[in-house]
Amino acid sequence: MKKRILTLAAVSFVTIAMSAQTVKQEVKKDAKAVGTAVDKGAKATGEGVKDGAEWVGDKTKKGAKATKKAVKKGAKWTGKTAKKGAKAVEKTAVKGADAVSDTYKDVKADIKK
Repeated sequence: MKKRILTLAAVSFVTIAMSAQTVKQEVKKDAKAVGTAVDKGAKATGEGVKDGAEWVGDKTKKGAKATKKAVKKGAKWTGKTAKKGAKAVEKTAVKGADAVSDTYKDVKADIKK
């Protein structure tokens, strides 16, 4: 009977040891899978950040060029418009001065009469 109990205990011990070894291997396998997934995720994140930074840099350069071009065009337009406005004001001022002069002459003539 002792032999049977010892044999049963030995078989149980071997079964438990094998089961523990299997669990240990499964844990190692799962840990490796998690590690690989983390590495892949980190690499993908790094590439995404790099691509995003390059995209932002490209858009910033394009925006700066467009802004420079628009400011240049705006300044040119403002200059042309200011010249046209100055000419118009000058013509109006001359007409206004002539009108004032004519009115002054008319009033002076009326006063003499």
